[in-house]
Amino acid sequence: MGSKVLVVIVAAVATAAIVFSPILKDDNSTVIALKDEDVEFIPLDGAVGPESITFDPKGDGPYTGVSDGRILKWEEKEHTWIEFASTSPPELLEKCRGSKDPSREHECGRPLGLKFNKKTGDLYIADAYRGLMVVHPGENVAKVVAVEAGGVPFRFTNGVEIDQTSGIVYFTDSSSQYHRRDFMSTILSGDRTGRLMKYNPKTNQVEILLDNLSFLNGVMLSQDGSYLIFAETSTCKISRYWLQGPKAETAEVITELSGFPDNIKRSPRGGFWIGLHLRRSILTKWALSFLWIREQLIKLPLDQVRAATTILSSIGRPAFAVRVTEDGDIVEVSRGDTKKKLRHISEVFERNATLWVGSVGLPFLAVHRF
Repeated sequence: MGSKVLVVIVAAVATAAIVFSPILKDDNSTVIALKDEDVEFIPLDGAVGPESITFDPKGDGPYTGVSDGRILKWEEKEHTWIEFASTSPPELLEKCRGSKDPSREHECGRPLGLKFNKKTGDLYIADAYRGLMVVHPGENVAKVVAVEAGGVPFRFTNGVEIDQTSGIVYFTDSSSQYHRRDFMSTILSGDRTGRLMKYNPKTNQVEILLDNLSFLNGVMLSQDGSYLIFAETSTCKISRYWLQGPKAETAEVITELSGFPDNIKRSPRGGFWIGLHLRRSILTKWALSFLWIREQLIKLPLDQVRAATTILSSIGRPAFAVRVTEDGDIVEVSRGDTKKKLRHISEVFERNATLWVGSVGLPFLAVHRF
C-alpha cells in the first residue's frame, strides 16, 4: 500500500473518529468550555512546548521546560520570562537557544516533568534524553543523577514527582526502545517497556517499582502519600500503585479515558487533573487494535504521521483535560473554544483558583482564572 494512499485512509479514519465521537463526559461531570475572554495566552521566549509546570518553595513561578533545553521562570510582576537553568552546558545552550526542531532534542536536551523539593530547593527534572537531573540552589545547569536502572538505560525519561516528607523522587521512563522524538512509534508498536521508578537522593540508588508498562507518562503522589497514580498513554489507562497498606507494591487500573493522557497533578479541590494529548474515539481504538494497521502506520515518514495526528487534534472541540476523583470518576471536563487551539495538552496545574495549562507543542502557556 502506497504511503499517500495510507495517509488518506488515516485522515479519513481520523476525521470520522472525531466527528462521531462524543465529548468526553460522565453523567455527573461538569463541562467547562473556555472562551477567548476566559484565557490569557503567555507567549514563550523563542521556544515551544511548556510540557510541565511547577512553582518553587517560595511560591514563585511558574517554571517550565521548553524545546531548546531551557527551564524558564515566569516573573509575574515584570510579566516576562527569565532563563532559570538548562539541561545543557553553556557552550551547547548557545547553539541550541531558540530551537524548535524535535530532531535536535537529543543534542539540546528536552526537559519534561519537573518538581521542586520544598525543603532543599533542589529542582528535579526528567529530561527525555539525559535522564533524571537536578538543579541545586544557586546553580543554573542541571546535573545528571540517574541514567539507567537494572542495567537498562533510560531512553525516554518523562514524569517526575517528589515525596516532600522523605525526599524520595518518583519518575517514569516511557520506553527503553524509543526516544521522545519517536513517540508515535511507542504507541503504534505496542511497546511495553515503560518503567515506574524511585530515586533516593541519600543513597543515589534507583529502584524499579513497576515495569512492562505501555508508554508510561505522568505520575503523582496521593495527598496522604499512600499511593502513586500514573498514566499509560498508549492504553489511555490511569492506574494506582500502592506504596503503603495491605496492597503495598501492587497496582490496579482505576479508569480508562477517551483520550490519550499525559501528566497528572493534584487539584486543591480534590482528585487529580489529567492533561489529554488527543481524544481517542471508539473508532480510533478499534482501528489501532489491528496489528496490520499499526504496522503500516509505523512505516510512514514521521512528517506524515504528524500530519495525521494534526488532523486528529484540529477538528472539532476536543476536551483538553479532565479532573477525576481518587477512584477515577470524571467530575470535570475542560475544553477550549478559543481561536488559539488548545491542543496537545500535557498538563493542567491548579493553584490559587487558577489553571495553568501546558502543552508539549504550543508556543505559549495558557492561564485561566476562575
